[in-house]
Amino acid sequence: MPSLGEALPTTGVAIAWIALPFFLGFTIYLLPKLDRFIALCTAFASAAYALQLFVQQPPLTLKLLDHFGVTLVVDQLSGYFILTNALVTAAVILYCWHSGKTAFFYAQAIILHGSINAAFVCADFISLYVALEVSGIAAFLLIAYPRTDRSIWVALRYLFISNTAMLFYLVGAVLAYQTNHSFSFASLRGAPPEALALIFLGLLVKGGIFVSGLWLPLTHSEAETPVSALLSGVVVKAGVYPLVRCALMVEEVDPLIRLFGVGTALLGVFYAVFEKDTKRMLAFHTVSQLGFVLAAPKVAGFYALTHGLVKSVLFLIAGALPSRNFKELQHKPINTTLWIALVIASFSISGFPMLSGFGAKVLTTKNLLPWQIIAMNVAALGTAISFAKFIFLPHKADGEEVVKPGFWLPMILLLPALIAYSGMYYQAYTLTNIMKALAIIGIGWLAYLLIFKRAVLKLPRVMEQFEHLIGGMSLMLLLLFWMVLA
Repeated sequence: MPSLGEALPTTGVAIAWIALPFFLGFTIYLLPKLDRFIALCTAFASAAYALQLFVQQPPLTLKLLDHFGVTLVVDQLSGYFILTNALVTAAVILYCWHSGKTAFFYAQAIILHGSINAAFVCADFISLYVALEVSGIAAFLLIAYPRTDRSIWVALRYLFISNTAMLFYLVGAVLAYQTNHSFSFASLRGAPPEALALIFLGLLVKGGIFVSGLWLPLTHSEAETPVSALLSGVVVKAGVYPLVRCALMVEEVDPLIRLFGVGTALLGVFYAVFEKDTKRMLAFHTVSQLGFVLAAPKVAGFYALTHGLVKSVLFLIAGALPSRNFKELQHKPINTTLWIALVIASFSISGFPMLSGFGAKVLTTKNLLPWQIIAMNVAALGTAISFAKFIFLPHKADGEEVVKPGFWLPMILLLPALIAYSGMYYQAYTLTNIMKALAIIGIGWLAYLLIFKRAVLKLPRVMEQFEHLIGGMSLMLLLLFWMVLA
């Protein structure tokens, strides 16, 4: 245990780090000519703090309101999620460096960054509610930033769904408090079934999990490219992180979290395999990969980091392709250099050895329960099929796409990280694990080339329609209530 002299500076650093993005976000308006530099420095400060958490022992616990259970917990799990947020935010800022974005954009990006960081250290329902609401408002403003009719509609749709979900969540938090007189995540133990169902519904919607996450594909695919990278790379994880933390703190809810992990992994990859639009495919695959994060809560942080880096790379590359339609891309060769970056990211998310996705998938598989293994292997196979669409695109030295200035800066930041983090779980490199990964990828590629490349099946989008999303939430609430009772 650290002494009082050691603990106080650590506590002060944590509080300063949480407040820094909000302070600098508003400072950008006073110093608009320094907007990009301030935003980038904020992201790198978060990265430095996250790296420090991997050597910090023991975890830091900050009790804000002791009698109400309002608590922040800063540990290695937080470190993985915070590092993801820092690297993805830095990559997006670098991508936008020469785009002419206004100070408003960078200010909202940093406020979003700060609120997501705050969510990653929350261990109670009230401080989490505040962090999620702030992040929802900042995300809404970033989605609506182009100020076109389409972007404003998509942003309002996102805000309405988010606020409705958080209303369910808040009612559940109050019911949990009435039972245990605490807002701590631990108050779920012994809470009435309706409290658990309402809280989990709100988090499932915010995180884009299972049927509750069918708002996600339209929002992520229609947002601007850098905003899509932020949404899929880190924003949805603000809803996933508390589910992981709850599973670790309250063992009774662990099976429920794992079950939703399996369900969302299969649902997302099923849609992704048949999707013909690049950004919609990536969005559906975000739904699927969040399932891998939830399927093994104990090791969720490493998988979240890997997914965040890969998905931000893929969305940034998708924005540089000459078309969003896979059928058209098969007749429009892309630049070979861009194709190589696309292949590296696709290999990583497919679980290819020597990239971080391989270690993340092996570590997750090692921590699955027996009943999860077959379903998650099917989801891994679907991942290989999905990203074969990118890997087998034609390419040549002078492709048709026009790469925007500043495009390669985030690639230089993120792609080496995918290689470097492959050694974080070096125990994965056994002959059995390598052969299994290569077999899944090989079978996936064959299935794509022989079957799915020519498939013309178009899945209905009726469940994604705005008028059905709230109804879907109500049905999910009934399902959750039944599952909790069972």
